[in-house]
Amino acid sequence: MPKPNNRLRNVIISIVGWYGVGAVLLAYSLTNLDAISIKSYQYQLLNLTGSIGIIIEAISKKDHQPVALNLIWAIVAFVAILQQVIRWLFFFALDNNRAFGN
Repeated sequence: MPKPNNRLRNVIISIVGWYGVGAVLLAYSLTNLDAISIKSYQYQLLNLTGSIGIIIEAISKKDHQPVALNLIWAIVAFVAILQQVIRWLFFFALDNNRAFGN
């Protein structure tokens, strides 16, 4: 019989994994229903956090294929978010220069 701490840990990991599955499926569904854009922060954050959730559960089960797939999925989402932040900072700086006459 598993120790109570292990049981709680397994439940938490399972919840995190199910969150991951739900987040990735929600991102996919919302884009296909034209509710959000694939370039939106919401889409990228759902994919990033969802893939991390799946990675956590897959690591706990020593299931390497989902780890590899979702690691790539998370990297792509992270890079997309990073690009959006850099773009936002660039345009913010450009707008500030225009506002101050520079």
